[in-house]
Amino acid sequence: MALRLLKALKGLLGNVGPGFITGAADDDPSGIATYAQTGAIFGYGQLWLVWFTGPFMIVIQQMCGRIGMVTGKGLAGVILEHYSRRLLYVTVSLLVIANTINIGADLGAMASSAQMLLGLPFLFWLIFITGSVIALEIFVPYRTYSRILKYLALTLFSYVLTALVVRLDWKVVFHATLVPHFEFSADYLFNIVAILGTTISPYLFFWQASQEVEEEIVNGQISDMGIGKPRVTQWGVTEMDGDTVVGMFFSQVIMFFIIVTTAATLHAGGVTKIQTASQAAEALRPLAGDLAYLLFAAGIIGTGLLAVPVLAGASAYAVAETAGLKEGLGKKLGWAPGFYAVIAASTMIGMSLNWLGINPIRALYYAAALNGLAAVPVMALVIIIANRKDFMGQFVNSKASNVLGWIIVLIMALAGVALIFNLVTGK
Repeated sequence: MALRLLKALKGLLGNVGPGFITGAADDDPSGIATYAQTGAIFGYGQLWLVWFTGPFMIVIQQMCGRIGMVTGKGLAGVILEHYSRRLLYVTVSLLVIANTINIGADLGAMASSAQMLLGLPFLFWLIFITGSVIALEIFVPYRTYSRILKYLALTLFSYVLTALVVRLDWKVVFHATLVPHFEFSADYLFNIVAILGTTISPYLFFWQASQEVEEEIVNGQISDMGIGKPRVTQWGVTEMDGDTVVGMFFSQVIMFFIIVTTAATLHAGGVTKIQTASQAAEALRPLAGDLAYLLFAAGIIGTGLLAVPVLAGASAYAVAETAGLKEGLGKKLGWAPGFYAVIAASTMIGMSLNWLGINPIRALYYAAALNGLAAVPVMALVIIIANRKDFMGQFVNSKASNVLGWIIVLIMALAGVALIFNLVTGK
């Protein structure tokens, strides 16, 4: 029976691609922290955002996937070829800064959880995890590495199991999910921007576009990134769209269960401020038992091992294309030294942020809000590119994609402006 289930799981994971990995990576420790804060502070009050963010992230990620498939280039490569360098430099700079902060906070959260579960000093786990992530990303072949990322995505089910351990009033949960609740306060608005930023993040745009090209190289549709025109079929694009839907739906399911769990335990128990990763898990122990505590903490480590390489990889793809360097996880170190140098440097700089005494969970929370602000110009550019018939051909956006795309750009822009206005004026 166990062998049969293992074979079925292997077959299922074999049929999913970059869209699924991208969706799973969206629930990194930054996302977990933001969703946990959401549940702890507002209870079920922002649970309705699950239905709101899902369609928008699907549409944007499908555009990014199509751009990579049709052009044979990553997002930065397309921007470099068709738009101003100044625009590209600003975009990539924002991406790298946000990603590095995210990496540092993710590593800190992972090390803190490992220390809590397994003992040994925080510094040991921080260095060990950082070194392991860099080594895996540089030295493991792409085919093997992509499979590792798919299996790591399964650690997200720990949050589903955690929610099942907790006693829930499902009538209240479903009402909060289906009926929007609004509060006109700075905290409520800031949290919405943070959720939008951690759910619809710029690093996911760059990662998926580049990963679709990596898949084309593996499948023999193109010889290398940025060289030649890929052979793209309608069936291939439809398959990518479906894979993206599965990945983003999976991401939203996990978001739902994290908010539900923390609302039913932390918020109900009067715990409305989470200062560290260990506190988020530890607070569950008296309220929901040891199993919930262990699952929550273990999930932070597993999702971090999935997300940190995606964050570093997204920065590396963007910088390499901007600087004209050889790129790709499918290449060995000697063939793309600059690309792998960016991965190593961004991961180590992120690690060093933990020595500055910055609170990891707070840093994750603010990094999510920063992503929310940075995503707006990048999304606008993605929509414009996806409508360029001169190099997207028959695979340009549909009217529905354009409508949904511009709506989320407008909403995130207004939310960001309102947040900045509130922080500056206090009104």
